[in-house]
Amino acid sequence: MTIPMVSVVMSVFNGERFLPEAVESILDQRFREFEFIIINDGSTDRSPSILDSYQNCDARLRVYHEEHAGLIKSLNRGFELARGKYLARMDADDVAIKDRLGWQVDFMEVHQETGVLGGAVEWIDATGKSLGVYPNPAKDREIKADLLQARCVFWHPTIVLRREVFAWAGGYRSGVVGAEDYDLWLRIADRFQLANLEAVVLKYRIHPNQESMHKRKQQTLSTLAAQASASYRKSGMLDPLNAVKEITPEVLTALGVTEARQQSQLASDCRHWIRLMSMAGEHEAALKVALEVLCSDLEYCEQWQVADLHLTVARLNWRHKRFAKSFLAAGHAVAKYPIVLGRPLKALIRRLGFV
Repeated sequence: MTIPMVSVVMSVFNGERFLPEAVESILDQRFREFEFIIINDGSTDRSPSILDSYQNCDARLRVYHEEHAGLIKSLNRGFELARGKYLARMDADDVAIKDRLGWQVDFMEVHQETGVLGGAVEWIDATGKSLGVYPNPAKDREIKADLLQARCVFWHPTIVLRREVFAWAGGYRSGVVGAEDYDLWLRIADRFQLANLEAVVLKYRIHPNQESMHKRKQQTLSTLAAQASASYRKSGMLDPLNAVKEITPEVLTALGVTEARQQSQLASDCRHWIRLMSMAGEHEAALKVALEVLCSDLEYCEQWQVADLHLTVARLNWRHKRFAKSFLAAGHAVAKYPIVLGRPLKALIRRLGFV
């Protein structure tokens, strides 16, 4: 094969359930000038044999079977092997729209100032049912303003970036587990412009086994660390994360992120994941997350956050006809923050048509 225009990089660890659909969505792209590099990160399920079967049928696909090293090392390895002018990400549980690569290459060829390009996504559940379309800000100024607030500005598996931009940034940093992409965007934003297509380029699957679900606590800590690191750089100081191998609560405290801030953000992010799981119909997974958070240290969390988690447990138990547990959780919610009782009452009043 001649040198491809795009190198698509995917890391797979025990992804057999959704893997064929993800692989085929890239191989079926209308844009054809790409190579597809897949790092099998030590999978113990049928993923290796599935990948080999596709590799035997399509010369554009290059599979590398490695010992399990984690997502960050696998992605850096994949991009190191890449030969394309542009580097693109893909995950093993998502589905790329047929014109994704074509649209993104066309944009990058015209907008030479753009270092990283993403796009809108359609959320889907485990069965492929649509959960709605979710765009991100499209323009550089909007993206960078939201980026500093730790709001989502890119869906990681939608991005395309220039090879030289990734090389300049030095790739993903190994210590920022769970927020390696957010940290990378912050560093790239120091020098390059960012953009998103308004069109949907990917179907983004929401399910309990996705990578970010398993690393949700570490993801929050790493996100806070990446934010602090960006603040240091903007102040003209050396990046403190260059010498950090693992983000811990103690490291964050040393960076000026208080325990109260850490706990509040952990509670907020977990509430976000609970809403996602509930939206996708994964109610047991949502309940498990809520109970785990309530069993953790919430000393510095605001009362309304704790009450909201109890109320969520009440709703989820009610859905499964565990009425005693539901009433108990609702009681805890009211005891923590009495005004929280008004939320379900307001919803009932609206449903009955009184407002």
